[in-house]
Amino acid sequence: MDHTRVYKMSFAGVYPHYINKAEKKGRTKEEVDTIILWLTGYDTTSLQQLIDDKTDFETFFGQAPQLNRNVTKITGVICGYRVEDIEDPLMQKIRYLDKLIDELAKGKSLDKILRK
Repeated sequence: MDHTRVYKMSFAGVYPHYINKAEKKGRTKEEVDTIILWLTGYDTTSLQQLIDDKTDFETFFGQAPQLNRNVTKITGVICGYRVEDIEDPLMQKIRYLDKLIDELAKGKSLDKILRK
């Protein structure tokens, strides 16, 4: 599978889709942001700057301050792939985020999503 297009996609372009997916299910932008900050180690200011700069996924994850140490607890299927079995490190990080947003939209509590 050629992931080059996905990597160069603007995180800012996908971000509204994450929020829309969550809000359709009664969740909030703040919850989406909490998940992103938990996963990546960014703070609110740096997240907004990345969105404003239309940062691509490769840069978004490449510059992330610290991937959460509990990231290995994110398991299951997203987009037809088991996230724990994805070999490409960047694609795995993108799918981790997809999986967390999916869990939010499915009604899981933030504590469970954040693997507390």
